[in-house]
Amino acid sequence: MIDLDDVLAASERVAATARHTPLDYSHTFSAMTGADVHLKLETFQRTGSFKIRGATNRIATLSDAQQDAGVVTASAGNHAQGVALAASRTGVDSTIVMPEHAPVSKVTATRNYGGRVVLHGEDYDEAAERAHEIEREEGRTYVHAFDDPMVMAGQGTIGLEITEDLPGVETVVVPIGGGGLISGIATALKARDPEIRVVGVQAEGAASVARSLDKGEVVERDGVETIADGIATRKVGELTFEVIGERVDEVVTVSDDETAVALTTLLERSKTLVEGAGAVALAALLEGRFDYADDETVVPCLCGGNIDLNVLTTVIMRGLARTGRYLRLRTELKDRPGELERLSGIVSDHRANIYAIRHDRRSRDVAMNDAEVELDLETRGPDHVDRLLDALDEAGYEVEVLM
Repeated sequence: MIDLDDVLAASERVAATARHTPLDYSHTFSAMTGADVHLKLETFQRTGSFKIRGATNRIATLSDAQQDAGVVTASAGNHAQGVALAASRTGVDSTIVMPEHAPVSKVTATRNYGGRVVLHGEDYDEAAERAHEIEREEGRTYVHAFDDPMVMAGQGTIGLEITEDLPGVETVVVPIGGGGLISGIATALKARDPEIRVVGVQAEGAASVARSLDKGEVVERDGVETIADGIATRKVGELTFEVIGERVDEVVTVSDDETAVALTTLLERSKTLVEGAGAVALAALLEGRFDYADDETVVPCLCGGNIDLNVLTTVIMRGLARTGRYLRLRTELKDRPGELERLSGIVSDHRANIYAIRHDRRSRDVAMNDAEVELDLETRGPDHVDRLLDALDEAGYEVEVLM
């Protein structure tokens, strides 16, 4: 199991490549939660995520022969970019296996950092199987995304920075995918001050740690489904599981909708763009997934900001819908003049703004003389949505809320 000396040694190696990222006090989120909230902004790290830290430390510890043979890894995107850049800076050849459905932005960035990208499999685990085949076929060194002591130690340098910048920190909230990030951070924090609480957060659609801790062994999911692709793994590592069990105080989960709200709020209020995995720690705080005292100093780790713009659009709409600022509904009306005007008049009377209207009189699901209408609306909050839906109901419309 790694210790503080490993993390301190990593900090010397990592300093030449990775940035000491900001730890910013957030008035907005402090006011919203009652805690003293400081955001650890790994979104401003080179390659847009924390992964460059672990990749740099691992590659720096390779022998000359290993460097000559090159490295291979598997990643959903962020580790891929970290390995590609760290390898390029040291003149090491890198092959990166990424899931076939990895975000285009991350695939492109990995190639631009100098990595040779191979697309394979539905998720990280299938990509990893192919990467290990390449390891055997070509004699490369496999740089694990999380279950490697040197990778974990590199990620732990974040914990050193937090205690340096905020000596009175009480709780640090960290995303969990494979567990490398939280293992490194928890190691550094607990060595500095055993009273610092470390809370791990998983996406509901990729959660395995709580069950693993209950059973006392690593439990693998059949599959994963989450907008937080950076932490979309079926299981944690064997090495990281050991560290989590000993040094992490609590593990919670958040839904994709909760993640979308946190991401949207960060973008709107803090002008900070994060990916899904980068939002889960804040989501756990905003949703009250763990207890904390008034004015408790809490640090959510925003671990990355590499989000595909197509995904971002979807996430923003989900976040707005959940907070009552966007409403998509479907209803039916008589296919005759004036009916659409009557419907839109009710919407207008309640000061909702129409983004789009889809009118379909040919749908098989409606009667011969009826038409189906979908409305995309800008609304002003949950109460506003409720008043509008009540008004439509009173006017005789049967409404299905789509989003």
